[in-house]
Amino acid sequence: MNIVVRGKKIEVASEVEAYISTKLGKIDRILPSVMEAKVEISREKAKEPSNRYVVQVTVNSNGVLIRAEEREADLYAAIDAAVDVILRQARRFKDRFYLQHRRSDRHKRELPSSVESLPIEIEEERLPDNVVRSKSFSIKLMTPAEATEQMELLGHDFFIYLNARTNQVNVLYRRKDGYYGLIEPGIV
Repeated sequence: MNIVVRGKKIEVASEVEAYISTKLGKIDRILPSVMEAKVEISREKAKEPSNRYVVQVTVNSNGVLIRAEEREADLYAAIDAAVDVILRQARRFKDRFYLQHRRSDRHKRELPSSVESLPIEIEEERLPDNVVRSKSFSIKLMTPAEATEQMELLGHDFFIYLNARTNQVNVLYRRKDGYYGLIEPGIV
C-alpha cells in the first residue's frame, strides 16, 4: 500500500509519517485490496484548542474511496481518531459488499459502448470568479445502492456515478430529512 502524507501549513516530521504508516498498516488485514492512502494534516488557528489539528485520511480500495476527517488538540490523537474511523468504515464496507460480491462471483462491469462513443469537446474556458476550485474524477458504473454506500463511506452530501441500469450519469444526494434523492437527467 502506498501512503502519501502531506502537510498543509505544517511541516510533517518523519516520526509522524512512521506513526501514520504503522497505524494505517492495520487496514491491510481488513481490506487487502487497498492500493493507496492519502493523509493530509493541517494546523488551524481555532478558538477551541480541541480543533487545532485536522487530519483527513482517504483510502482507495479498487476504486472505492473511504474517507475520514478528525479534529483534535493533539496531532497524534487526531491521527488515532481518523484511523479508527477509517478502520470502522473499512470493516463495514467489507461486511456489506466485499464478502457479498465475492460469494456471488460478480464479474467486473465494463462501460457500455454508448458511453464510450459520446463525443467530448474540451474547450479552454475561464471559470467564473466565484468558482474557487475545479475538480475532475472518473465515474464508475454502479447501482444506486452501491452509490449510496460509496457516498456514506466518503462522508459527502452528494455522489455522481454512472447508473448500471440506465447507463446514464446520475446524482445521488442526501436530503435534509435524512433520506436520499436521485437526479436522473433526461436529454432534451
